Amino acid sequence: MPCPTDSGQVTNGSLNECAVGIGFRTSAKVQLVCAFTIRPRTDRSIGKIDELYSRHVGEPNDDSELSAARRFMTNVERPEKKAGGPLAGMRVVDMTSVVLGPLAAQILGDFGADVIKVEPLKGDLMRANGVSRNPGMSSIFLSLNRNKRSLAIDLKTAAGAEVMRRLLGDVDVLVHNMRVAAIERLGFGYEAVRQLKPDIVYCAATGFGQDGPERDKPAFDDVIQACSGLADLNATADGTPYYVPSLIADKTTGMALVNAVLAALLWRERVGEGQYVEVPMFETMVAFMLTEHLGGLTFEPATAPAGYSRLLSGGRKPAPTADGHIAMLPYTGAHWRAFFSAAGRDDLAEKYGVDDRNARNANLVAMYRDMVEMAGQQTTAQWMALCAELDIPATPIYALDELPGHPQARAVELFQTTEHPSEGTIRYVRPTTQFSATPAHVRRQAPSLGQHTTEILQECGVSVEEINALRRDGVIGGQADSE
Repeated sequence: MPCPTDSGQVTNGSLNECAVGIGFRTSAKVQLVCAFTIRPRTDRSIGKIDELYSRHVGEPNDDSELSAARRFMTNVERPEKKAGGPLAGMRVVDMTSVVLGPLAAQILGDFGADVIKVEPLKGDLMRANGVSRNPGMSSIFLSLNRNKRSLAIDLKTAAGAEVMRRLLGDVDVLVHNMRVAAIERLGFGYEAVRQLKPDIVYCAATGFGQDGPERDKPAFDDVIQACSGLADLNATADGTPYYVPSLIADKTTGMALVNAVLAALLWRERVGEGQYVEVPMFETMVAFMLTEHLGGLTFEPATAPAGYSRLLSGGRKPAPTADGHIAMLPYTGAHWRAFFSAAGRDDLAEKYGVDDRNARNANLVAMYRDMVEMAGQQTTAQWMALCAELDIPATPIYALDELPGHPQARAVELFQTTEHPSEGTIRYVRPTTQFSATPAHVRRQAPSLGQHTTEILQECGVSVEEINALRRDGVIGGQADSE
């Protein structure tokens, strides 16, 4: 293992490839301090440097010698602060469709990754769902597929599969939400892909974990809401279960998929190993639901039914005001005492014992009921002013159509507009995570089907003649003259 050069500079390439021997010049020679893995973008504290020096070399002869070691060991070439995003330089192959996977891959794209969306020749199903100006470019698709390039290809053909294999030799991450047996039939299961790219992070978003009896079952958001307890939790007073009117299982699992990919990439950066990662919808949503609702099932044997009574008792809900509704949430004893006092009902603070946490929790249903009854005595604006004065969490009820006008959303420019190449002026919600050094941003809007097929294949070394032949044979999609 070679020592670093006399200049003290270590390139990112060498850092990514192996552990480097850290050395520095003392007197007329270079001493080897230690074999120590440093990765780009990893900060090493001065304290760690001093510890390594003492352990492997001994106490320094003087301060200048230690200073030289510090300078050498911190003089690692690092990426500049720029707007490419924290995942700039990473390439992700997105073999997902509908909502779960596309959302996750879009977030990776927002964070700077080069995301290649691999679509069948008819395109992602979500291209047809939602509101559209033009076929194949629905509102939902536009919301889930920015910062991606589209490759339209028939992977069931031998030629299409061969092109895909060429592409996979130069990617960092593959994500898919096919059933495992289906992607293996296509020839792109984990073991096959690992032969092409040994250090790939391969992430499968499944309906049910592959070590359980329901591993081969299809799953969509409704199914997972039903089997994870969410539909029952949302039941009406007569016990009729209802789905939450949001694709919450898809989106929650999509967030979990992002976390999984980032964790696996960090591991690869540290030790150079890729791995297989599975993010199952059912297990993810059960864990999500039971965070607060495990209740008496926490203990064995169970001491009470599952469920968080504070949420299930029926008292916690938007309160009708004189001119609308408001969400008010006095939470602490101080909140409740101030609220009842401002409403002219100091007697209720004493009645419910709001200063005692246990008494307050025991009386919450009655306290919420009284709050709701009081709410109708004033307008929403009046209650908002009072809650602001008392530092009680509160907000008016906003309809979806009103969200672009929310004062917070306007102040932080959450909603933005742009000119889409085919859809004209569109509104979108910008990336919400804020990075000080590597800001996430929108580099491109959602692509048309196969918009970047030629571009991507040329990057893989496929010649123009081969591309034309693949298009003539119906293996790839996308108009040649639009790329």
